[in-house]
Amino acid sequence: MKDLEHRHRGIYLLPNAFTTAALFAGFYAIVQAMNNQFEAAAIAIFAAMVLDGMDGRVARLTNTQSAFGEQYDSLSDMTSFGVAPALVMYEWILTDLGRWGWLAAFIYVAGAALRLARFNTNIGVVDKRFFQGLPSPASAALVAGFVWLAIDNKLPIRELWMPWVAFGLTVYAGVSMVSNAPFYSGKSFALGRSVPFWMILLVVLAFVFISSDPPIVLFGLFVAYGLSGYVLWGMRWNKARRLQRSRRSAG
Repeated sequence: MKDLEHRHRGIYLLPNAFTTAALFAGFYAIVQAMNNQFEAAAIAIFAAMVLDGMDGRVARLTNTQSAFGEQYDSLSDMTSFGVAPALVMYEWILTDLGRWGWLAAFIYVAGAALRLARFNTNIGVVDKRFFQGLPSPASAALVAGFVWLAIDNKLPIRELWMPWVAFGLTVYAGVSMVSNAPFYSGKSFALGRSVPFWMILLVVLAFVFISSDPPIVLFGLFVAYGLSGYVLWGMRWNKARRLQRSRRSAG
Protein backbone atom coordinates (compact mmCIF):
# COMPACT_ATOMS: atom_id res chain seq x y z
CA MET A 1 0.00 0.00 0.00
CA LYS A 2 2.82 2.37 0.88
CA ASP A 3 4.62 1.51 -2.35
CA LEU A 4 1.49 2.40 -4.32
CA GLU A 5 1.19 5.71 -2.47
CA HIS A 6 4.81 6.60 -3.16
CA ARG A 7 4.38 5.66 -6.81
CA HIS A 8 1.33 7.88 -7.11
CA ARG A 9 3.19 10.80 -5.57
CA GLY A 10 6.10 10.27 -7.95
CA ILE A 11 3.83 10.36 -10.99
CA TYR A 12 2.00 13.39 -9.58
CA LEU A 13 5.29 15.28 -9.33
CA LEU A 14 6.30 14.43 -12.90
CA PRO A 15 4.34 17.17 -14.74
CA ASN A 16 5.37 19.72 -12.11
CA ALA A 17 8.99 18.74 -12.70
CA PHE A 18 8.60 19.73 -16.38
CA THR A 19 6.99 23.01 -15.27
CA THR A 20 9.94 23.64 -12.96
CA ALA A 21 12.36 22.95 -15.80
CA ALA A 22 10.47 25.45 -17.99
CA LEU A 23 10.63 28.00 -15.17
CA PHE A 24 14.37 27.42 -14.85
CA ALA A 25 14.83 27.95 -18.60
CA GLY A 26 13.01 31.29 -18.35
CA PHE A 27 15.12 32.31 -15.35
CA TYR A 28 18.27 31.21 -17.21
CA ALA A 29 17.25 33.42 -20.15
CA ILE A 30 17.00 36.43 -17.82
CA VAL A 31 20.43 35.71 -16.31
CA GLN A 32 22.01 35.33 -19.76
CA ALA A 33 20.44 38.60 -20.93
CA MET A 34 21.96 40.36 -17.92
CA ASN A 35 25.33 38.88 -18.99
CA ASN A 36 24.86 40.06 -22.60
CA GLN A 37 24.58 36.47 -23.85
CA PHE A 38 21.49 37.15 -25.91
CA GLU A 39 21.66 34.18 -28.26
CA ALA A 40 21.78 31.78 -25.31
CA ALA A 41 18.90 33.69 -23.73
CA ALA A 42 16.77 33.35 -26.86
CA ILE A 43 17.49 29.63 -27.16
CA ALA A 44 16.57 29.17 -23.48
CA ILE A 45 13.14 30.70 -24.14
CA PHE A 46 12.56 28.19 -26.94
CA ALA A 47 13.64 25.41 -24.57
CA ALA A 48 11.08 26.69 -22.07
CA MET A 49 8.43 26.43 -24.81
CA VAL A 50 9.24 22.76 -25.40
CA LEU A 51 9.16 21.96 -21.69
CA ASP A 52 5.94 23.92 -21.19
CA GLY A 53 4.29 21.96 -23.97
CA MET A 54 5.27 18.68 -22.34
CA ASP A 55 3.99 19.23 -18.79
CA GLY A 56 0.32 19.34 -19.74
CA ARG A 57 0.59 16.31 -22.00
CA VAL A 58 2.41 14.35 -19.31
CA ALA A 59 -0.29 15.29 -16.81
CA ARG A 60 -3.03 14.08 -19.15
CA LEU A 61 -1.25 10.85 -20.06
CA THR A 62 -0.60 10.02 -16.39
CA ASN A 63 -3.99 11.37 -15.27
CA THR A 64 -2.33 13.70 -12.75
CA GLN A 65 -4.00 17.02 -13.56
CA SER A 66 -4.53 19.29 -10.57
CA ALA A 67 -5.50 22.85 -9.69
CA PHE A 68 -2.03 23.31 -8.19
CA GLY A 69 -0.41 22.28 -11.46
CA GLU A 70 -2.55 24.73 -13.43
CA GLN A 71 -1.62 27.65 -11.18
CA TYR A 72 2.05 26.68 -11.08
CA ASP A 73 2.12 26.40 -14.86
CA SER A 74 0.56 29.86 -15.20
CA LEU A 75 3.15 31.44 -12.90
CA SER A 76 5.93 29.68 -14.78
CA ASP A 77 4.54 30.96 -18.08
CA MET A 78 4.52 34.53 -16.77
CA THR A 79 8.22 34.28 -16.03
CA SER A 80 9.33 32.35 -19.13
CA PHE A 81 7.02 33.94 -21.71
CA GLY A 82 6.18 37.27 -20.09
CA VAL A 83 9.11 38.75 -18.19
CA ALA A 84 12.01 36.91 -19.85
CA PRO A 85 11.30 37.83 -23.52
CA ALA A 86 10.63 41.47 -22.63
CA LEU A 87 13.85 41.75 -20.64
CA VAL A 88 15.90 39.99 -23.32
CA MET A 89 14.60 42.30 -26.04
CA TYR A 90 15.05 45.39 -23.86
CA GLU A 91 18.62 44.57 -22.85
CA TRP A 92 19.51 43.60 -26.40
CA ILE A 93 18.29 46.60 -28.40
CA LEU A 94 15.34 48.49 -26.91
CA THR A 95 17.63 50.40 -24.54
CA ASP A 96 18.68 52.45 -27.58
CA LEU A 97 15.15 53.95 -27.68
CA GLY A 98 15.18 55.27 -24.13
CA ARG A 99 11.74 55.50 -22.56
CA TRP A 100 10.12 54.17 -25.74
CA GLY A 101 12.12 51.00 -25.29
CA TRP A 102 11.02 50.22 -21.76
CA LEU A 103 7.48 51.26 -22.68
CA ALA A 104 7.40 48.61 -25.42
CA ALA A 105 8.81 46.03 -23.01
CA PHE A 106 6.17 46.90 -20.42
CA ILE A 107 3.37 46.65 -22.99
CA TYR A 108 4.57 43.13 -23.71
CA VAL A 109 4.74 42.17 -20.01
CA ALA A 110 1.30 43.63 -19.31
CA GLY A 111 -0.12 41.85 -22.35
CA ALA A 112 1.28 38.53 -21.14
CA ALA A 113 -0.15 39.02 -17.64
CA LEU A 114 -3.59 39.95 -18.99
CA ARG A 115 -3.48 37.08 -21.49
CA LEU A 116 -2.75 34.50 -18.81
CA ALA A 117 -5.38 35.91 -16.44
CA ARG A 118 -8.01 35.85 -19.17
CA PHE A 119 -7.04 32.32 -20.20
CA ASN A 120 -7.39 31.05 -16.62
CA THR A 121 -10.84 32.61 -16.22
CA ASN A 122 -12.10 31.52 -19.65
CA ILE A 123 -11.31 27.81 -19.31
CA GLY A 124 -14.40 25.88 -20.34
CA VAL A 125 -16.04 28.98 -21.84
CA VAL A 126 -14.33 29.63 -25.17
CA ASP A 127 -14.02 27.29 -28.16
CA LYS A 128 -11.20 24.85 -27.33
CA ARG A 129 -10.20 24.68 -30.98
CA PHE A 130 -8.96 28.27 -30.87
CA PHE A 131 -7.09 30.54 -28.47
CA GLN A 132 -8.55 33.96 -27.76
CA GLY A 133 -5.56 36.11 -28.57
CA LEU A 134 -2.03 35.05 -29.39
CA PRO A 135 -0.74 32.48 -26.84
CA SER A 136 2.08 33.74 -24.64
CA PRO A 137 4.55 31.03 -25.79
CA ALA A 138 4.01 32.04 -29.42
CA SER A 139 4.47 35.70 -28.51
CA ALA A 140 7.69 34.82 -26.73
CA ALA A 141 8.81 32.91 -29.83
CA LEU A 142 8.29 36.02 -31.97
CA VAL A 143 10.45 38.14 -29.68
CA ALA A 144 13.13 35.55 -28.92
CA GLY A 145 13.12 34.33 -32.52
CA PHE A 146 13.86 37.82 -33.79
CA VAL A 147 16.78 38.17 -31.37
CA TRP A 148 18.17 34.77 -32.35
CA LEU A 149 17.69 35.46 -36.08
CA ALA A 150 19.41 38.86 -35.92
CA ILE A 151 22.40 37.59 -33.95
CA ASP A 152 22.84 34.39 -35.96
CA ASN A 153 22.71 36.25 -39.29
CA LYS A 154 24.72 39.23 -37.99
CA LEU A 155 22.08 41.82 -38.86
CA PRO A 156 23.17 45.45 -38.38
CA ILE A 157 21.58 46.03 -34.97
CA ARG A 158 23.15 49.48 -34.68
CA GLU A 159 21.31 50.76 -37.71
CA LEU A 160 18.67 53.37 -36.89
CA TRP A 161 15.78 51.25 -38.14
CA MET A 162 16.60 48.08 -36.19
CA PRO A 163 15.49 49.27 -32.72
CA TRP A 164 12.20 50.46 -34.19
CA VAL A 165 11.61 47.10 -35.88
CA ALA A 166 12.18 45.48 -32.49
CA PHE A 167 9.85 48.06 -30.93
CA GLY A 168 7.08 47.30 -33.43
CA LEU A 169 7.46 43.53 -33.06
CA THR A 170 7.41 43.73 -29.25
CA VAL A 171 4.31 45.92 -29.18
CA TYR A 172 2.62 43.73 -31.79
CA ALA A 173 3.26 40.61 -29.73
CA GLY A 174 2.02 42.28 -26.54
CA VAL A 175 -1.16 43.67 -28.08
CA SER A 176 -1.90 40.43 -29.95
CA MET A 177 -1.99 38.52 -26.67
CA VAL A 178 -4.96 40.60 -25.48
CA SER A 179 -6.73 40.76 -28.84
CA ASN A 180 -9.83 38.73 -29.68
CA ALA A 181 -8.25 37.24 -32.80
CA PRO A 182 -8.75 33.43 -32.94
CA PHE A 183 -5.52 31.43 -33.15
CA TYR A 184 -5.68 27.71 -33.81
CA SER A 185 -4.91 25.81 -30.60
CA GLY A 186 -4.24 22.34 -31.99
CA LYS A 187 -6.14 20.81 -29.05
CA SER A 188 -8.57 19.11 -31.41
CA PHE A 189 -5.58 17.17 -32.75
CA ALA A 190 -5.07 14.95 -29.71
CA LEU A 191 -2.36 12.31 -29.61
CA GLY A 192 -3.02 9.03 -27.88
CA ARG A 193 -0.60 6.53 -26.44
CA SER A 194 0.10 5.15 -29.93
CA VAL A 195 0.37 7.03 -33.22
CA PRO A 196 0.34 5.88 -36.86
CA PHE A 197 3.58 5.44 -38.79
CA TRP A 198 3.02 8.51 -40.95
CA MET A 199 2.97 10.64 -37.82
CA ILE A 200 6.46 9.45 -36.87
CA LEU A 201 7.63 10.22 -40.39
CA LEU A 202 6.10 13.70 -40.18
CA VAL A 203 7.92 14.39 -36.91
CA VAL A 204 11.23 13.30 -38.45
CA LEU A 205 10.69 15.58 -41.45
CA ALA A 206 9.81 18.47 -39.13
CA PHE A 207 13.06 17.98 -37.20
CA VAL A 208 15.03 17.91 -40.45
CA PHE A 209 13.30 21.05 -41.71
CA ILE A 210 13.89 22.99 -38.48
CA SER A 211 17.49 21.82 -38.11
CA SER A 212 18.35 23.14 -41.59
CA ASP A 213 18.41 26.68 -40.15
CA PRO A 214 16.67 26.89 -36.73
CA PRO A 215 16.60 30.71 -36.32
CA ILE A 216 15.11 31.42 -39.75
CA VAL A 217 12.73 28.45 -39.81
CA LEU A 218 11.38 28.93 -36.28
CA PHE A 219 10.98 32.67 -36.63
CA GLY A 220 9.28 32.25 -39.99
CA LEU A 221 6.86 29.65 -38.62
CA PHE A 222 5.87 31.81 -35.66
CA VAL A 223 5.50 34.91 -37.82
CA ALA A 224 3.06 32.94 -39.98
CA TYR A 225 1.22 31.74 -36.87
CA GLY A 226 1.23 35.25 -35.40
CA LEU A 227 -0.54 36.53 -38.51
CA SER A 228 -2.90 33.58 -38.95
CA GLY A 229 -5.29 34.71 -36.24
CA TYR A 230 -5.89 38.06 -37.90
CA VAL A 231 -6.34 36.41 -41.29
CA LEU A 232 -8.95 34.07 -39.81
CA TRP A 233 -10.55 36.97 -37.96
CA GLY A 234 -10.83 38.91 -41.23
CA MET A 235 -12.29 35.90 -43.03
CA ARG A 236 -14.92 35.47 -40.31
CA TRP A 237 -15.79 39.17 -40.41
CA ASN A 238 -16.08 39.11 -44.20
CA LYS A 239 -18.27 36.00 -44.06
CA ALA A 240 -20.54 37.58 -41.46
CA ARG A 241 -20.82 40.75 -43.53
CA ARG A 242 -21.77 38.78 -46.65
CA LEU A 243 -24.35 36.81 -44.70
CA GLN A 244 -25.82 40.02 -43.34
CA ARG A 245 -26.02 41.48 -46.84
CA SER A 246 -27.72 38.36 -48.19
CA ARG A 247 -30.29 38.52 -45.41
CA ARG A 248 -31.00 42.17 -46.18
CA SER A 249 -31.39 41.34 -49.87
CA ALA A 250 -33.73 38.46 -49.10
CA GLY A 251 -35.77 40.66 -46.78
